[in-house]
Amino acid sequence: MRECKLNNAQWRKSSYSNEEGGSCVEVFDNLPGIVPVRDSKNPTGPVLMIAPSAWTTFVDEVGRRR
Repeated sequence: MRECKLNNAQWRKSSYSNEEGGSCVEVFDNLPGIVPVRDSKNPTGPVLMIAPSAWTTFVDEVGRRR
């Protein structure tokens, strides 16, 4: 298993997220070969490490279901 340092990561939320928080995920885009994803309500909690192809498929499917 590979260790990733995300202490200074610039996380982002979807532009569809509002400032009230709610059920949001944040992603960090600038890590080659992996897409870290976390719960915005728990920024010090666990981070999912997702393959870029799986993340792209997920985002495409969510976009189609709107």
